[in-house]
Amino acid sequence: MRKFLVVLLLPAFIITSRVVSTEKQLPYSSQEIYYLTESDYGFYYKETLESPMVYGETAVYANEDLVKESGKLTPETTFKIVEWRLNRQGVPVFKLDNHQFILADKRLVYDQSQVQTQNRQVWLEPGFVIYNSPYDTKEISSSFSPYQRVTVDRTLFAEGQEFLHIDQVGWVSKEFTSEEDNRIQKVQEVLSSNYQNENYSIYVKQLTTGKEAGVNEDSKLYAASILKLAYLYYAQDKINQGEYTLDSSFKYIPEVNSFPGSYKPEGSGSLPKKEDNKEYSLQQLITKVTKESDNVAHNILGYYVTNQSDGAFKEKMSTIMGEDWDVNDKLTSSKMAGKLMEAIYNQNGFVLESLGKTDFDNQRIAKGVSVKVAHKIGDADEFKHDTAIVYTDSPFVLSIFTKNSDYDTIAKIAKDVYEVLK
Repeated sequence: MRKFLVVLLLPAFIITSRVVSTEKQLPYSSQEIYYLTESDYGFYYKETLESPMVYGETAVYANEDLVKESGKLTPETTFKIVEWRLNRQGVPVFKLDNHQFILADKRLVYDQSQVQTQNRQVWLEPGFVIYNSPYDTKEISSSFSPYQRVTVDRTLFAEGQEFLHIDQVGWVSKEFTSEEDNRIQKVQEVLSSNYQNENYSIYVKQLTTGKEAGVNEDSKLYAASILKLAYLYYAQDKINQGEYTLDSSFKYIPEVNSFPGSYKPEGSGSLPKKEDNKEYSLQQLITKVTKESDNVAHNILGYYVTNQSDGAFKEKMSTIMGEDWDVNDKLTSSKMAGKLMEAIYNQNGFVLESLGKTDFDNQRIAKGVSVKVAHKIGDADEFKHDTAIVYTDSPFVLSIFTKNSDYDTIAKIAKDVYEVLK
C-alpha cells in the first residue's frame, strides 16, 4: 500500500509550475538612459542652455557626429541652442539654430544667465591656478604671482564651488583668492628670508588693513633721536586741544638742557648750544626737530610742552607704544617707534607735514622708494635707524632699526618692502 501511494504522489513533485510575470517591458531611449545614469558633476551638460556663451574659440560642426568642422565660435559670438541630443557615438551635443552642432561640454560652453557680472579687485593666494574654464584641468600660463591684485569681472558656480574670472585672462577658484589685501604676508616672507638677524629690528604695518609684519620688532635698541617722535606727538596733541598754537613761544633758558628726557645740546641741529634767553615759537621748534633733528629745539619743546617729561606725558606715550618706557635710557623697539609714527599720522597736523620735509629725504627709507615719505631718522654710535610713513596708494608704517649697519642697508630693506606694497 505504501509503495502505491509513493507512485501516485511522485508526478506532483516532477511537474514544474509556470510563473506568469506581471512586469511590462518599458523601452528607454539612449538619451533617457544617459540622463538617468550620468552624474550632474560630469563634463557634459544634460539639457540646453538659456544664454550660451563660449569661454574661448570653439569648433562648430556640420553634423552631430562632429566629424566635419564648419566654423568657429568666439566669446564675442551670439548663438542659440535649440536642442540637446546624444549623437551615434553616445556623446552629448548641442544643435544650434543654424543647424550646426557643438560639443555640449562644460569646459567649452557656459550659460551666461548663471554668471554674475561684477567689477571688483581681489588678491591671489599662494597655490592659485588659472584655467580656461572652471571645468578645465590644464593650467593657463600667466605673469601673475601670489599676493598680486587682480580685477574680477564675473563669477560662476561649478562643481560645487565658486570660480572668479580674471578680466581678459581666465578663471581661478575663489578658494585661492583674498577679498582683503594680503600683501603683508609677502612682506613677512621677504623679511624672514633676508633680514632675520639680531642686528635688525623691523616693523611694518599697513594702515588701511591694520595688518603687521616684522622681524625682531619687539627688540629694544638705543634710539634716542627716534624718541623725539614722542615729544613731537605731544606738541601736536596740545595744539589740537587748543592749549597751544604754532605761534606760542618759549624762552631758551639753562634749565631746558637738564631735565629727564633732554639731549646733549652739542648734538645735531643749528640752534645755539648754549642758552640765549631768546623766545622761539612752537612752529620754529617743531620744524627744527623734524628737519634737522635739533637737540636744543627738542629740549625746549620737552621742557615746556611735556612739563619736563611729567607723569601725564609718560602715561600717554606708554598707551600709544603699548608698553612703559624710560625717558632716560632711551631704549625702544622698531614697533614702539612705528606706533608713535602711526599716532602722528592719525593726528594729520603740522608735525606730520614737517616730517615730510627733512634734511634726510635723500637717504635711508626715503632713498629706497619713489613716493612721498614722512620720516624721522636717528643715529648714535653703532646704531642707525629710520621710522616712516610711506605714502603708497595704501600707506604703511615702516620702522627700521639697525646695529653695526649702514644707510644703504636701510634703503635696501625699505625698497624690498616698498616693491611689495607699492
